[in-house]
Amino acid sequence: MTSLLAQPDDWTEPGAYPVVPGVYRVPLPLPMDGLTAVNAYVMEGRDGLVVIDPGWASPETQQTMQAALRQLGHKPSDVRLCLATHHHWDHYTQAYQWRDELRINLLLGWEERHSIESFFRSTSRFPNHAQRLVRCGAGDLAQRISGTAVPDDEAEMPYGLPDEWLHDGDVVELAEGTLQAVHTPGHTRGHIVFRHDEAQVLFSGDHILPRITPSLGFEWAPEEQPLRSFLRSLKLIRSQPDAALLPAHGPVTESAHRRVDELLDHHRERLEVVLNELHAGARTAYDVARAMPWTRKGRRLEELETEHQMSAVVEVDAHLDVLNLLGRVKVEDRDRTRRYVPVKKSA
Repeated sequence: MTSLLAQPDDWTEPGAYPVVPGVYRVPLPLPMDGLTAVNAYVMEGRDGLVVIDPGWASPETQQTMQAALRQLGHKPSDVRLCLATHHHWDHYTQAYQWRDELRINLLLGWEERHSIESFFRSTSRFPNHAQRLVRCGAGDLAQRISGTAVPDDEAEMPYGLPDEWLHDGDVVELAEGTLQAVHTPGHTRGHIVFRHDEAQVLFSGDHILPRITPSLGFEWAPEEQPLRSFLRSLKLIRSQPDAALLPAHGPVTESAHRRVDELLDHHRERLEVVLNELHAGARTAYDVARAMPWTRKGRRLEELETEHQMSAVVEVDAHLDVLNLLGRVKVEDRDRTRRYVPVKKSA
């Protein structure tokens, strides 16, 4: 394994921090509650700088990035290529703005096209979630979600299709070594991580985070079974050589494999919790979500903001789908609502 260079105690502290020789981590500010920074990564390409996940488009992001690049003896116009691990605002929009203003080439995973195209077709912030919530037995929540318009500040974000699409196995040339794109659906259906085998590091985006569990299917056009895809993607990374974990949020750590094992254990435990609620009498994803505690404070579902309630119910639905695939529950579809019954174990 490669040896990581020393990092500040506070991973969000602005600056340009060498992680391994030739790779710099640049924390950028986010206008979000609870998640205050995103890690961009800067390295030398064949004809200029390559930046992964350059953040949320804002004057603050640009000022912070300019200062970090100046620390490295560069300026934004030295960037020739931006790679986004996925299409969420905090990873993609600053790159898209640079694409227009500085003619910086922008690459994104091919399967992200579904949500980007859906964004431009819809007047609702969650155009594809209401129907799924009805299926989950959460009709009232579906009504609240379906009436959520795209906020003005989001509607005006720099956003659109990239210059080129990335596919699994694509290679990006660096001054020293290469980046290999690995398709890791789950958090979003087109999420990409990048392996830098020469440096023995993995740029994991939001697929593998060191301190939190990534949300699943939180996008305009989510796939049908995001948890199944996420678990498969985790196992794919586990099957490859271990590497230092360079995440989009949180500190860098020595082993991607170690965190993958923790995430797989977490979801195994979550599957059992969901199954236990079915044994206790719950029948829909909404029933299960209302019975379970949420967040580290153990809040009830109705105590969460509407958007977070939606995410919680959809997460339970994804776990129920996996339990069905494993043959541990039976599905009954009635009146547009999907109900689940635990399968009794054979003697």
